Formats: sequence, C-alpha cells, structure tokens
Amino acid sequence: MMTDAAFAHRRRARIVVVGAGFAGFEAARGLSRTAGEAVEIVLINPTNYFLYLPLLPEVAAGVLDPRRITVSLSQTLPKVRLVLGSVEGIDLKARAVTYVDAEDQKGTLGYDRLVIAAGSVNKLLPVPGVDEYAHGFRGIPEAVYLRDHIVRQIALADTTDDQAERDQRCTFVVAGAGYTGTEVAAQGPLITDVLLADRPRLAGQKVRWLLLDTAERVLPSLDQRLSKSSDRVLRRRGVEVMMGESVKEATPEGVLLTNGDFVRTRSLIWCVGVQPDPLVSDLGLPADKGRLVVDEYLNVPGHPEIFACGDIAAVPDLTRPGEATAMTAQHATRQGKRAAANVAASFGHGERKAYKHHDLGFVVDLGGTQAAANPLRIPLSGLPAKAVTRGYHLLSMPGNRVRTATEWALNSVLPRESAELGLVRAHAVPLDSASPEIPRR
Repeated sequence: MMTDAAFAHRRRARIVVVGAGFAGFEAARGLSRTAGEAVEIVLINPTNYFLYLPLLPEVAAGVLDPRRITVSLSQTLPKVRLVLGSVEGIDLKARAVTYVDAEDQKGTLGYDRLVIAAGSVNKLLPVPGVDEYAHGFRGIPEAVYLRDHIVRQIALADTTDDQAERDQRCTFVVAGAGYTGTEVAAQGPLITDVLLADRPRLAGQKVRWLLLDTAERVLPSLDQRLSKSSDRVLRRRGVEVMMGESVKEATPEGVLLTNGDFVRTRSLIWCVGVQPDPLVSDLGLPADKGRLVVDEYLNVPGHPEIFACGDIAAVPDLTRPGEATAMTAQHATRQGKRAAANVAASFGHGERKAYKHHDLGFVVDLGGTQAAANPLRIPLSGLPAKAVTRGYHLLSMPGNRVRTATEWALNSVLPRESAELGLVRAHAVPLDSASPEIPRR
C-alpha cells in the first residue's frame, strides 16, 4: 500500500475533497480561489472530468457528443491536486482517507479538513431480476450503452422475420417518471423514428415506449401545470404513460408489471431515483435516510474538521424547517460553494455562514422543440421553456459552452446521427455499480 509518509512533516495544511460531482467540483474550485497557496487541496475522483449530468439524456439521444458534457478537472482546477481513485474508507481517528486508484493500487491520504461530496448511486429496489436485466442512467458509459442498445434493437428487429420478436425488440420500458426518466422517455420516440425511417423492412412497425411510476403523475415534484404539459408532450409522441404502476419482476423476455400485465421487451431502463453513496454507511456516523447528518454550516457534528455536502449529506433546509434539502444539482452546486467558504473560514479566511437557498425553479428538456420550465416560479412550456432550459444549462456548465451550443445549432438543421459505436457492452454497466462513470472490466 502506498502511504502518505510525509503528511506529518509538511508545512501546508491539506484539504481533501471526496468526489467531483456538482458539490465536490464547486467545493474544490471555491477552495482554490479563496484559500490560495496557504493550503494543499486534493480532489479524489474516479475520473478526470466533471459530468454535467442534466444533459446526459441528450448523449443517449445522439444529440450531443459525450465530451460536450464532460469538463477536464486538471484543466479547470489547475491549483488542485487530482487523485484518480475511488474512496474505500475514512479513518476518523487517524484523519486519513483510503482509496483505490485507476490501476487498483491502494493508497492513503491524511487530511486536516475533509469535504465529503461522494454524491449518489442508482437506487435499487428489491424487485426480482432488476439488478440483472435493467440498466441505470447515471454516467457516460450508461448513456453510450443505451444509445447503442436502442440502435442495436432496431437493427435486430429488421434482421428477423418473426413478428413477435420484432415487437419485443421494438418495445422499451422506462421505470421512473422523475426528471431523468421523463427526459429519456421523451427523447426515445425521436430516436426510434429516425432509426425506422432508414429501414424500409420495418415500415409500419409499431414502436412502444412505456413510462412507469408509482406516483400519480409524471414529474411529481414539479408544479402540476408543468407535469400536465410534459404528460401531453409524452402522449403526443406515443409514449404510454402508466402512473401508479411499476415493475414487479424483470426477466430475459420482458417485465411483469404490478397490474399483472407482462410486457415483452429486451429494454428496461431504470430511472427510479438515487440513493446516497454507500460510503456513508461505513463511517459509523449519524445518518438520515442514508445521508450523512450535518448542521446548517455543513459540518458533521462532533467532527469540526469534516464537512459534507450534496446528495450524500442531509443538509437542514432552513427554508423548510424540519426537512433536509432535496437531492438536486441546484442544491449541490450551492452547497459546494458554501462548504468551500466555510472550510476557508476555519483557516481564518472569511466568516462561516449557514447554508440557505430558495429554489429558483426547474427545467426539463423534452427533446425536439419541447421543454417544461418554471424559472422564478413562472410555468413555461413549448419554445419559451426550451429557450430558458438551454440558456440555463449553458450558464450552469463550467465549460464547453460554445461547443455545446454549436452542436445544438447543427442538430437543428442536420439529420440526427444513428451509427452504433459498440464501445460499451451490457456487462460493463451493471445496475449495482457504485461508479457508473467507469465501465466494469
């Protein structure tokens, strides 16, 4: 095992940030700006990129190149030391982090301050067959796999003369009608319409896209008007919106629904939500529904040297007393910035402040010219919502804005690309992976 032998002898204090999602990225960036050369900032992340997760459905849809929504950490954070690895454990007494690097070598890092921002993983439910036959949607490999999988299913449907097999391969089930599931289901028919247009043997073939959720409506966390407008867009595109339903069992031949119907399909896309990274359960610290308990300053009680933010932390929502902030990119981004400021304050740079943020609204891209948005609580749909949605994403992205905007412009006048790359196979992106950004060997 590689050890940090010089830790006790170095002159500068060390701040270790675990994870480079929205919270971790902003924490590292904020610290590099405020703490300056007074401390050493180390960021531990499995990959050398920050992933702008909200645009992942557009990668699966072939609208954006995967590189557009990934931003180099080493290039964007030149004052931060990047360690490529996955954290395996944290020794609270020794103040040390144990990690496994990109080549499966173990190492340790001591810290004076620790910011835990490991984020979340796919939410698994005790549904038979799901972990074996479903695929999640949390990382680049999963998005690339899904895109290729859809292209492959249509190609295989074209190859066979068995109508039952054709129908099975042309049926796609999306479980979960939150942001991700709704966007994936909305993009789906746009992809398959393009694919079928290039295959005359499939003329007249029906393609089914099903969206399931136990909730009463799609996008249950949004304003009802936005939920209804999104529902209308889905139904106009032929998506079978089935609320109050879910998957009871998944098999190689299809999925059994809770209403007793069996849907023959080779495609189950699991978007039922996320859960905090399992790193929390191994710390032995108080947790709330799997999220690390912190105070309003993002400090772990009893450990003034440890901060936590983003999906992994149950941050008190001061705008809604008694509740924790939602697991959204909007909160994670702002918590990362506040964590950076409070860590810097612990070294005498500035004053620590409590985290408090009122939601500014949400945006949902439904593909084509459709979207739903409620900026500053003003509900929008159609082209106005699309303009707001894309403008919001461009402003929120820490890089690649011009390239992303250029690809959007090109896609508005050029045919959608439909080539299968074959880069990621099913076994490389299991649903139970804690690091979906890294294809399993």
